[in-house]
Formats: sequence, structure tokens, C-alpha cells
Amino acid sequence: MMRDGLKVILIFLLLLLSSCAEEHTPYIPVEYGIGSIVAVWDLEDLSVTNHAQLADMQEFLTAKIIETLKIKGGYELVERQKLILALEELSIGSSNLASETSRLEIGQILGAQLMVFGGYQLVGEQLRIDLRMVEVASGVVIKAAEQTTAAADISGWLKAAEEVAAQLM
Repeated sequence: MMRDGLKVILIFLLLLLSSCAEEHTPYIPVEYGIGSIVAVWDLEDLSVTNHAQLADMQEFLTAKIIETLKIKGGYELVERQKLILALEELSIGSSNLASETSRLEIGQILGAQLMVFGGYQLVGEQLRIDLRMVEVASGVVIKAAEQTTAAADISGWLKAAEEVAAQLM
């Protein structure tokens, strides 16, 4: 009789524990492609030291990435001006933008499905550009890419920006 009572208690405990287990739903990626809406944030200069030749390159590298995604990838891009206006309207300062979550929220407000984040770094004789494409709804990195080029070749920088953007498609 005692054994039956012990069995009942064990079954009860197993049921209790199994009901407490969190059900994990696996991430199922959504297919994105031609016509997907993408917002591209300015690349960050991640160089350890300031280099005079990098001062104006952020805008040029970002523009090349935008151009490549639009022309070669067929993506619809959120206008840079809309990103700036959203930041102004929401009174978000640059310190709040350090959070990728804040940027994803802005992308969601603007109707973007994907966002591109990245940076560039000049180290010795090399310039490296890193990009990642993130799904706005989930925050999941869909693709990541990097490209390296000679530091002395400024036209190579733009070519590297184009190639790294093409890797995201």
C-alpha cells in the first residue's frame, strides 16, 4: 500500500516538473529578398587611433553599401533622411543609439524588415569592413560578412564596401 502511495507521489512530481518545463519554439527564419525593406545605419569607425583619411569615409562607405543593396540586391531602402527625422522626433540622442535594440525599435517604427549594422577598422596596412544583417522583428542576425583591403588604396575601400554588401545578399 505504501508503494502505491509512493508511486502516486512520484507520478505527481513528474507531472508537476514536466508542466514547469519551458517550451522552446525554435527560430524559423523568414525568407527575405527582392523588395524587402532595409535600413542601413552609418558604419562605425572602430579604429584604435584616429586617422585623417578616415574622417570622411564613413559617409562614402555607407553610401556604397546602400547603393549595392539597392541596385544589385533589389532591396527597398529606408531613406537616410527618414532615419534622421525619426531620431529627431523621438528625441533620441547618440548615447541611446549605442543600443542595437533601440536601433531595431526605430527600424520597426519605419517599417524596415531588415537592418544593416557594421563598422570599419584601419589596422596597420589593412582596412577591414564588417557588416551584419539583422531581422528587425526578432533581432536575429541573418547574415554577417567581412572584407579586407589595403589601407593605402582608397578606391579599394569602396570596392571592399561593395563586395561586403554583396555578401549579405
